[in-house]
Amino acid sequence: MTIHDSARQFLMTALATPSPSGYEERVQAVVRDYISPHAAQTRTDVHGNLMAISPACDGPRLMYAGHCDQIGMLVSYIDELGFVYANTIGGWDPQQLVGQAMTIWSDDGPVNAVISRKPIHLLSPEERKDVVKLEQLWLDIGAEDQAAAQKVVRVGDCITLDLRHRPLLGDRISGPAMDNTTGMWTVVEAFRRAVADDNTLGCNLFSVSTVAEEIGLRGAKTAAGSINPDVAIAVDVTHASDCPTIDKTQQGDIRLGGGPVIVRGPNMNPLVVRRLMELAEEYKIPYQMSAVGRATPNDANVLQVHGGGVATGLVALPNRYMHSAVETISTSDIDHAAELLSLFARHLTASDDFTPRLDR
Repeated sequence: MTIHDSARQFLMTALATPSPSGYEERVQAVVRDYISPHAAQTRTDVHGNLMAISPACDGPRLMYAGHCDQIGMLVSYIDELGFVYANTIGGWDPQQLVGQAMTIWSDDGPVNAVISRKPIHLLSPEERKDVVKLEQLWLDIGAEDQAAAQKVVRVGDCITLDLRHRPLLGDRISGPAMDNTTGMWTVVEAFRRAVADDNTLGCNLFSVSTVAEEIGLRGAKTAAGSINPDVAIAVDVTHASDCPTIDKTQQGDIRLGGGPVIVRGPNMNPLVVRRLMELAEEYKIPYQMSAVGRATPNDANVLQVHGGGVATGLVALPNRYMHSAVETISTSDIDHAAELLSLFARHLTASDDFTPRLDR
């Protein structure tokens, strides 16, 4: 399997589009333009979730959720010298921000910025030992003073890392926002493949580019409220452990290029997990296994407990260096994940029952 040229372009365009939590409109427009020709209907709810919907049938309601939001920052203060201070959106390690090229996304377009701190030459011996704190960092846009800065940016404008990506050896690419542009891409591309060539589905498929996952799984919760799915699968990144300093005894053996990760544990319906594994084996799709013994910190968490309960699965995508400017993924992993989810949708019918069996 190889990623179609249009799907690859969709991925790269989405990765280059800003989407901090609460500021997802730009990337949702990219999603809509790609999937609308293939959907019976696309719908955006008041929260900003974008849904691609298949033709209606008498089968179960299947929801795929991949959040489109990324971690970011937002302007909180502009001082008298024109330097910009910011709050974070989502979970940042401030060490990752020192010396980074940034973009402030104003209503009039992108504004280049750099983020830094006092140079090492000027740090006291005590300061050199300290871990840098967010309040010790500022953004420099080159403004002469506060008035000049306020002409181009204002409080509340969102900020991202410089959204540039670079190919590495093989099929690997590196850059910011792999978490979770790749998961969003997977559920949208799975939808396109599932309905391609006039495939008639035995289920009602809703692929949702969800919002605000990084600040509390908000989009998946509200989207499930309007869809009321019978079955749901979330797609998000997970930590790849095939690099130095990661403890495989705690994180599992998760490798880039090893295929999508099917997750087991109390947050997942065991029969959904089994169906994913059986389909992967039948269609020779490489996959990996992971175990999580708690409620997962992603959209699967809220999907499982929606309403009277939803048969929920989680497919994860190996990602190195999460929440950094150099997140790294394998495109073969997301391609295989999209194919697996396409097959799950095409095999789901009204006769399927994911109620856990008590006669084992």
